[in-house]
Amino acid sequence: MRTFEFIVAALFLLSWGTIVYLLVRSLPKVQEEEAGPKQRFIDRLAKSEIPEKVDMAVNAFLSKSLRRTKVALLKVDNFLTQRIKKLTVENGRADSAKDYKSIFSEKAAESAGKKDVKEV
Repeated sequence: MRTFEFIVAALFLLSWGTIVYLLVRSLPKVQEEEAGPKQRFIDRLAKSEIPEKVDMAVNAFLSKSLRRTKVALLKVDNFLTQRIKKLTVENGRADSAKDYKSIFSEKAAESAGKKDVKEV
């Protein structure tokens, strides 16, 4: 009989252990609010959806404004390029490169001529 009593006691304890295990496993599902300090306004704001919405609005605004700025700058660039081409054609020279050697030789000849005039 002792073996029978041992088996019954073991099954009884095993069933109680199973019940306690299932009870403990289901406890975390029920959450109680902590009686801790109240959340500050900034904490609640950071956890809300407002920062994401503001970020999306700012990104959309910046994207549009940067595109418009880019288009405006390209228009200014095109205007200036056309103006420069027009000025070079009006001045009669397609090449805007200057011949510095001839300019310096002319100035040297002029300054040499002025020295001769002073000596006389």
